[in-house]
Formats: sequence, C-alpha cells, structure tokens
Amino acid sequence: MRLVPPPLWALLLLAVTYFLSLAPALDTLPVWQTRPIGLIVIVAALALMFWAIFQFRRADTQLLPNSETNNALVTNGVFAITRNPMYLGMVIFCIGGALWFGRPFMLLAPVLMFAVANFVFIPFEEAKMRRQFGEVFDAYTKRVRRWI
Repeated sequence: MRLVPPPLWALLLLAVTYFLSLAPALDTLPVWQTRPIGLIVIVAALALMFWAIFQFRRADTQLLPNSETNNALVTNGVFAITRNPMYLGMVIFCIGGALWFGRPFMLLAPVLMFAVANFVFIPFEEAKMRRQFGEVFDAYTKRVRRWI
C-alpha cells in the first residue's frame, strides 16, 4: 500500500511548495516575523509526534499501523484526544515549515498533507485496525475524533 511513507510525503510537499513559491510573482512574508512562530509550531508538531511514539513504545506495540505484530490499541494520552496524532503532527509541521520560510504559497503543503493522510493512509489503516481490534476499535472511533 505504501510506496512513500507519510513523513516523507510531508517533507516532499514542503520541498515542492517551497520551490514553487520561488516564482517571482509570489509574495513572501518577512521571516523575522514568521520564523520564530514557525519554529514554535515545528517544535510543537515534533513534540506531538514524539509523544505518540513514546506511547507506542510504552504499550510495547509497533509504530507502523500496517504491521502484523501490533498487539495493542493505544487509546490513552494523546490518543484520547486524536486518533491520528502522527498525521496531525505532520500537518502542523508543514504549517510550521511554511511560516519558517515566510512563504504563504507553502501553506498548500499542509492542505495536501491533510488530504493524502485523510483520504489515502488513514482509511487503509483504520480498516486494518477494525479487522484486528473489532468492536474495541469501533468504540474508540465513536469516542475519539479522527483529527481533533
């Protein structure tokens, strides 16, 4: 199912939108204003993703949802707020990248990352989780939203 892992999608989308934003007709924002905000947003995104990774490790289960050796459905901590903290972190990371470079056109990257995650990766992963964890996963999806 996955040719390009989701984190690489986020970086690829940032790179493509950055190079497209170099067109002379596209505006830029003063980076002295946007760079500190971008850094804060990037750090927050990384913290969210590492929090999720920490919870997977603590539950002694696999990080990759398509792994056959997943042995636990993590529903506490950040997973009690969003079912997809890793993807949410990637979208937020893309927002931070756009702010860091001060290029409004790059705000297309988080929109595209959201679309790829929401319509390609998440449905595939949720179908796998539903097969593996059944009613427990269904109850979790009723309790916790896909994003926030």
